[in-house]
Amino acid sequence: MPGLEAVQTLAREPETKRSAIVQPPLAATAQHAAPRDLAGVLRPVAKRALDLLGAGTVLLVALPAFLVIAALVKMDGGKVFFAHERVGRGGRLFGCLKFRSMVMDSDRRLAALLASDAAARAEWETTRKLKNDPRVTWIGRILRATSLDELPQLINVLKGEMSLVGPRPVQAAELAAFYGPAAQHYMAVRPGITGPWQISGRSETSYAQRVALDVAYVANPSILTDVKILLRTPAAVLARRGAY
Repeated sequence: MPGLEAVQTLAREPETKRSAIVQPPLAATAQHAAPRDLAGVLRPVAKRALDLLGAGTVLLVALPAFLVIAALVKMDGGKVFFAHERVGRGGRLFGCLKFRSMVMDSDRRLAALLASDAAARAEWETTRKLKNDPRVTWIGRILRATSLDELPQLINVLKGEMSLVGPRPVQAAELAAFYGPAAQHYMAVRPGITGPWQISGRSETSYAQRVALDVAYVANPSILTDVKILLRTPAAVLARRGAY
């Protein structure tokens, strides 16, 4: 897959290049080693428990809406779900589920648009998104504006491919092109349905800011931070800031 070799190359870089986290001297942390080790063991367990409980509960509560959306997406005769390949924890690739929000020949339309429209091409190369994307269907615009297109990712969470909170899932080519050494931080955790980027302006932020948010999140793991992000997500969705 294009870009995957670059991701694998990043994974083999020396430790000094792989992490932007400054490690404190061993002597300074020895007296706190046991509590930190215990926290390091319990935190992933608690985070996974939160994922299973949260995703399972939301999926059950949202099942009626899930079925209605599926029927509306199916109206044009195309597939209901779209699984786009993304990079997960440890560099493993997985199919990131969404309700299909684009026309069936979206790849052909994108290639034609980028070949004929210099402004659209520049926007795509900068953000990997288009504010006025001609590929998006009428129901797709509603789903994207409300983030309901990402509802099927609850299934990814239950499967252990994603988390409720984490970095925005990206393609291998994006990881290689935009993350550099910070790719190690991204691949250290499961990508999330929501995260720092989603509550910080989404597409209004630059890609460099997005990477910086991911690095800061991974470098400072905290269940409390996850809970705060989850609580702020509904307001961010309703505000629709940077959503398109």
